[in-house]
Amino acid sequence: MNPFTEYATYETRRQFFSRGKNALGMAALATLLGNEAFAEPEHPAGVALQFAPKAKRVIYLHMVGGPSQMDLFDYKPEMAKWYDKDLPDSIRQGQRLTTMTSKQTRFPIAPSKYKFAQFGSNGMWMNSELLPWFSKCVDDVAFIRSMYTEAINHEPAITMMQTGNQLSGRPCLGSWLSYGLGSANQNLPTFVVLVAEPTNREQIQAISGKLWTSGFLPGQHAGVAFRSKGDPILYINNPPGVPSNVRRNTLDGIKALNEQNATLVGDPEIHTRIAQYEMAFRMQASVPDLTDFSKEPASTFEMYGPDAKKPGTFANSALLARRLSERGVRFVQIYHNNWDHHFNVGGRMPDQCRDIDQPCHALLQDLKSRGLLDETLVLWGGEFGRTIYSQGGLSQTNYGRDHHPRCFTMWAAGGGIKGGVVYGTTDDFSYNIVENPVHVRDLHATILQLLGFDHHKLSVKWQGLDARLTGVLPSKIVKGILA
Repeated sequence: MNPFTEYATYETRRQFFSRGKNALGMAALATLLGNEAFAEPEHPAGVALQFAPKAKRVIYLHMVGGPSQMDLFDYKPEMAKWYDKDLPDSIRQGQRLTTMTSKQTRFPIAPSKYKFAQFGSNGMWMNSELLPWFSKCVDDVAFIRSMYTEAINHEPAITMMQTGNQLSGRPCLGSWLSYGLGSANQNLPTFVVLVAEPTNREQIQAISGKLWTSGFLPGQHAGVAFRSKGDPILYINNPPGVPSNVRRNTLDGIKALNEQNATLVGDPEIHTRIAQYEMAFRMQASVPDLTDFSKEPASTFEMYGPDAKKPGTFANSALLARRLSERGVRFVQIYHNNWDHHFNVGGRMPDQCRDIDQPCHALLQDLKSRGLLDETLVLWGGEFGRTIYSQGGLSQTNYGRDHHPRCFTMWAAGGGIKGGVVYGTTDDFSYNIVENPVHVRDLHATILQLLGFDHHKLSVKWQGLDARLTGVLPSKIVKGILA
C-alpha cells in the first residue's frame, strides 16, 4: 500500500474538511496521481500477486551461528590428504578474516571427522553419521551449496539473512510475506516466531525481537514470538476473577478511546493497536487449542522423536510449526542456537544434529502425509558457513572452525522446490564458489517468486524510495531448484 492510499484510508470527513484550505490542492493531486492513490485498502487480504504461487506459506528453520557446511552437506574427501597443512594463499586470495583467527600464524586444514555417504535416487552426498533420519528424505530436498554473503560477523549476517540488509530496522522476510499475502486465519497471527532451546549450550548467540520486526511496514506485520514455557503468549489468559465478558467490555472501551484518538490525529498506528487488541482477544480461544498436543496420536510423537513432548525443544517447535501451518499461519520462523563452532566441533556437532535430525525428517513427512508439503516452502540454514582451516587446536578427532561468508549450504523443500537436486559447487576446500553462486538476495527473490511475487514489485514507499526486500542491487531467481 502506498502512503497516499494508507493516509486516505484513515482520513475522516472531519479531518478532511478541517483542512479546507488544502481541499483544492488535494483535488488537483488526486487528478495528477489518478484514482489508484485513493483506492480502497488492499489489506488485510494482501497485495496483488504477479505469478501463480507455488507455495502458500513458509517454515524457516534458522540455525543460529552458522553450521559447518563441510561437516554436514558439502563433502570434501580431498581434504583428508591436507590434514594439518596450511590453507594455500591461492585459495584464501587475501580474503577477510575475523579477529578470532586473523592473529593466527598459520591456517591448518581440518578435514571433517565425520562419515559421508550417498543417498536418494541421485546419490547425494551428505553426513551419514549425524543425520541418519534426514538422509532418508533427500529426494524431497534441494541443496544449495553455493550460498554467500558479505557479512562476516553474526549480527550483520543474521540481520542480512532475515531482512536483506546488514543494518537493522528493515522489515524481515516474514513481515514482507505477512504484508504481501495477508491473513489466512483471523484468529492467529500471520507470522509466528519460535525460539528452540538447544541441548548443548556452550556458545549461545544473542538473538532479539529486532530480527522479526516489521520495520517501516505497519506494526501488525511484525512476528509474534511464542514462549517455550508457561503461557505461549503473555497475558493470553484472563486474570483470576475476570470473566470473558468483562474482558470483552474492557477491550470495547479501549477500542472506543483509540478510535476517538484516531479521529483526532489520523495516525495509522492507532489502527494497528486496535487490530492487535482484537487479535489478542481472538487468540484467547485459538491458542489453547493450537498448543494442546493431547489429541495428537502416539505415532506423531514417535515420528518427531522423544523430545517432541518437551516444550521449547526443536522437536516440539517443529511439531508446533506443522500445527500452525495447517491452521493458516503464513510464516513460521524457528531459531535453533549454538551452531557457532569456534571450538569443539567433535563434541558439539553431535548434540546439534541430534536436536534437529529426526524432527526435520518428521516435519517433511508429516507435511507430505497431510497434503501440505506441496504448498509449504521449508527452508533450513544459517547466516554463513565455516572455514576449512582450524581455529585454535587441531587433532584428528576435534577442531574448531571460524566464520566463513564466502560459501555455505542451505536446503529447501516443498512449495515449488525440485527435490533430489544439488545446486552450486565449491572448490575442494569449500572456501570459494566455482559454479552457480547464490547471494542472499537471490534466495529472497526466489522465495518471493514461489509465493507469487515479483521481487521488484513487492515494495513500499519509504524515505523517497521504492523499498523492497531485495534492495536495489541485482538479484536473480535460482531456477535450478524450481520444480
